[in-house]
Amino acid sequence: MDSVLRAAVMYLMLMILFKIAGRRSLADLNTFDFVLLLIIGEATQQALLGDDFSITNSVLIIATLIAIDVGFSQLKQRSKRVALLLDGGPTVIVENGQPLLRRMKKARITEADIMESARSNQGIASMSDIRYAIIERNGTISIIPEKD
Repeated sequence: MDSVLRAAVMYLMLMILFKIAGRRSLADLNTFDFVLLLIIGEATQQALLGDDFSITNSVLIIATLIAIDVGFSQLKQRSKRVALLLDGGPTVIVENGQPLLRRMKKARITEADIMESARSNQGIASMSDIRYAIIERNGTISIIPEKD
């Protein structure tokens, strides 16, 4: 029972910490983010398993984590409020070529990040050619170009 409780607490704590840290797409990870995730994974493993490295304990922890994840998925399907709380919603960060600096600062996004997405996804070279830039729930930046 101790393993199940530890797994549930670690899952919830990691969800809270990553929610505070903000959205980032896996495609946007840099070397530092990757190293941080490796270290978090190691620290989490130690907290989850404690001194019991048995296969039974590992299977119990994995089953607990999957059950919690499935439970949250079902809650999100049934409640838009829960989905918004857990996943957030899209955030407009550029409107009619004008960066929305407060939102960008809150999301820790720079104009360079927006322009990188604009160039790679739409071939846009200027901020004025962007009607909307939106940070999606998964952390990617969607670009909607100005009409010609």
